[in-house]
Amino acid sequence: MHNSNFLLPPRRSADGLQRAAHLAHEGLGSTDGFLRWLRTPVRESWQRSLRHHTDPDKAVPELVFTGSELEEYRSAHPLAAVMPVIRQLLVRPGTDSGLLVAVGDELGRLLWVEGDDELQRHAEGMLFMPGTDWSEQSIGTSAPGTALASGRSVQIAGAEHFSRQVHSWSCTAVPLRDPDTGSVLGVVDITGRDEAVAEHTLALVEATVAAAQAQLRVERLQDADSARRRRIAGVSAPRPVRALRPAPALLSAPAAAADSLRILGRDLAVVTVGGREATLSIRHSELLTLLALHPEGLTADELSVMVYPESASVSTVRAEMLRLRNLLGKHSEGAPGPGLVPQSRPYRLPHGLVIDARQVLGYLERGAYRLALGLYRGPVLPRSDAPAIAALRSEVSGVLREAVLSDAGIDALLAYLTLAEAWHDVEAWSLALRLLPLRSPRRASVVAHLERLEGELR
Repeated sequence: MHNSNFLLPPRRSADGLQRAAHLAHEGLGSTDGFLRWLRTPVRESWQRSLRHHTDPDKAVPELVFTGSELEEYRSAHPLAAVMPVIRQLLVRPGTDSGLLVAVGDELGRLLWVEGDDELQRHAEGMLFMPGTDWSEQSIGTSAPGTALASGRSVQIAGAEHFSRQVHSWSCTAVPLRDPDTGSVLGVVDITGRDEAVAEHTLALVEATVAAAQAQLRVERLQDADSARRRRIAGVSAPRPVRALRPAPALLSAPAAAADSLRILGRDLAVVTVGGREATLSIRHSELLTLLALHPEGLTADELSVMVYPESASVSTVRAEMLRLRNLLGKHSEGAPGPGLVPQSRPYRLPHGLVIDARQVLGYLERGAYRLALGLYRGPVLPRSDAPAIAALRSEVSGVLREAVLSDAGIDALLAYLTLAEAWHDVEAWSLALRLLPLRSPRRASVVAHLERLEGELR
């Protein structure tokens, strides 16, 4: 069953909603309240989108996976097991109907986009393709991202999309849930023209998702039955050797292909512009981090307070900014893209950077603890004594610890304990001991570590 607010109304009413959506776009930033004319789920999605984007024209999906990285990630994802069902029920029937079928993970990153060949080529023009992020945080209102944010089936037509580049498209999406826990594993979406938001389209996608969830359940029951048969026969399956370290999947969490800034677990930041990497000095690491975190810009006075533990003259900040601008200018020469030379009055970057620390906080906010741990390499710029950097370091480390200790499972907790900052965390190690089963082979190393800590405290 679905709420009628999430389903497109009859044609005449739908035309009126398109006019209202165009008015809402024109009224963004004003106090005329045009958002009230949007359907409830669309209005709520726009309100969420506005927290991440002030300009719909600048809401562009991020490219998160490329090449072998994409192949490795999606082949290991639970949704890979149900792609045969989705292809049978959605992709094959829609190949010649001018529709695309997209399947994304729980964070809104598209893993498969299949269907009409010509439509795929057009869709790639707006980066609707495997490896791109179509969450509300990345692109604003769209069926895949809004279905994940609301946890409901949803249809988004034309101008109801937050980003104007998507106004010629319509889409229907349904979250796909774990059949045992009810947690969202991903989303199934149909994208195209008007046919993509027909009432029967929503029913077809919902039926396909139900079939995929049933298939997951059947496979798990079969796996459990096979394990039971082995036990009865006295044949145990080979037990994987486990050490107290993150699994390889955690260690190879995908990095964004866009211009980026890495500041976790390293004394000096590494900035990537147009595919080229550069290692910055400690002061330039601090300055670029703060500019990346404040896209609206910062004055020299503000940077002085945020970067220097003791008061520094504005001229000192301006001199450092001049050196940083020269460095980034030389680094960007010949590289594809617009470059990254900061503008002035106030100092600000010409475009956003993907920051690994912000990605970790985003994963934690969504409950994706394994992905957060896979990306987390250690504290933010540990050598920096800049007040704003120290505050960010404390925030990221503190949120990670709190999330893992209060809400994550034993595997995530054990991965957290491999971090240097968790070495002396008696509370975390004690929690791991309580959560591990009595016969777990991993208890011995945890007990030994706790005994070592106890000896140090004597």
